[in-house]
Amino acid sequence: MGVFLRISSRMDYLIEKANWRDFVDLYRLEKVVFEQDAWPWFDLLIVLTFPGFVRLKAVHGDGGGMIGFVAGELRRGDGAGWIVTLGVLPEYRRKGIGQALLRQCERLLNSRRIRLCVRKSNLPALKLYQQEGYVVFTTWANYYHGGEDAFVLEKILPG
Repeated sequence: MGVFLRISSRMDYLIEKANWRDFVDLYRLEKVVFEQDAWPWFDLLIVLTFPGFVRLKAVHGDGGGMIGFVAGELRRGDGAGWIVTLGVLPEYRRKGIGQALLRQCERLLNSRRIRLCVRKSNLPALKLYQQEGYVVFTTWANYYHGGEDAFVLEKILPG
């Protein structure tokens, strides 16, 4: 059962756990949201099926399709939870959906340190992450397609 959240007087959405049945919707969302950086189908299947991942989707409150997705995993090797992907369809951005997905994933990861990667040029995502308390931890050179660097951001949660 999902968590019901009202984001405006005009639209409601639910955040629910995602699973392998969401593969087609997630595949479509990835292609729209990330274009050149979209994950291959095999990686999406892994994130939807392998144990140890937090996977959440935002769907229309009226039972409609997926409008956002987040996945995270706890990486004990570096002692941090990682947000491995977060995306919201363009027509639903700036409505609090990405923020709600991020916060819920952080809670479920249950780690004091949370990290994620973002394109240096993705200013709207950087703004969201900075508002949520993330700071630049390091930079990974040539991480994305086209050779763009990634900022690795980190947030330390109260202990």
